[in-house]
Amino acid sequence: MRICVIDDNDINLSLLRQIAGAVDGSAEIETFLSPQEAVARCREAPPDLVIVDFLMPGMNGHEVVTALRTGIAGADVPIVMVTASEERSVRQRALDLGVTDFIVKPIEPAEVKARLANLLALRRSHLKLMDRAQDLDQEVRRATRIIAERDEELIIRLSRAAEFRDPETGAHISRMAHFSRLIALELGLPEEWCDRILRAAPMHDVGKLGIPDGILLKAGPLDPAETEIMRRHARIGFSILDGSGSAVIRLGAEIALSHHEKFDGSGYPSGLQGEAIPLSGRIVAVADVFDALTSARPYKAAWSLDRARRYLEDSRGSHFDPACVDAFLRVWPQVLAVRDRFADPLPESGLPQP
Repeated sequence: MRICVIDDNDINLSLLRQIAGAVDGSAEIETFLSPQEAVARCREAPPDLVIVDFLMPGMNGHEVVTALRTGIAGADVPIVMVTASEERSVRQRALDLGVTDFIVKPIEPAEVKARLANLLALRRSHLKLMDRAQDLDQEVRRATRIIAERDEELIIRLSRAAEFRDPETGAHISRMAHFSRLIALELGLPEEWCDRILRAAPMHDVGKLGIPDGILLKAGPLDPAETEIMRRHARIGFSILDGSGSAVIRLGAEIALSHHEKFDGSGYPSGLQGEAIPLSGRIVAVADVFDALTSARPYKAAWSLDRARRYLEDSRGSHFDPACVDAFLRVWPQVLAVRDRFADPLPESGLPQP
């Protein structure tokens, strides 16, 4: 324990130091005739107990307590003020400023020793509670990290399962997820939410697990009946992910259900319009469609970047939320960087030409 004693009288300093040493022989006791030096020292090494006289030149006890409480020792360090018996108003003001206890002159060593012993015992208990709280906080953080890692593993496995049944590549999943985060950041959304959509977006088409291969893998265009079946993947994905205790998976459920809605109300499965579409779905719609257009598949050639960009611009307010399109285009250099980072591997025969 560190004890700081402040008094402009050498005799009082010596007496208080002796009493404090009798209370705790292992304590580090520092004495100061100058309150300014004491405050400076407390800034360097916060004490566990402060004993301060009220009447001192240059800086009285109230001013010392104010300095200690407002940024040096904090709110939890015991402070004992030494006052004369008649200074009731001084003690009242000291209590208002945060003094813990008083020593009344003339000093009675036995009484002071008992008071200091109690205060040091309380300080030790407080420090133990703080240590325990830190331990518990670390345990909670570890448990939270484990849960997050399990969520992450589940998300990766679900996304991979969908990839095995869908001709889209894993690179597409990575690109559209990072595009979604870029849009969210540019819209000024909290960084935590932006990181969440990065992890949730890959689950957008997990409902394709429930679509028959004959429809999902058909090389040509779908007929109306097949199209209706294909569109069921939005609700299937929502059913797979809905009700999770994980915020990321719940966001994935929202995205799965809403990313095929269109801003003008012509999308599916619910025909939602404008801001009735969840923001996550509006963001992922831009990211997903852009990457799908600019990616080569066995059944189609990739669009050029300029052509896909014009499509986004032309579809503002119809297919896409204008704010999401504008945010995406404002971060165009970052978009190109994501494409380079998660480029599709070239097949042996080369990519189809546009």
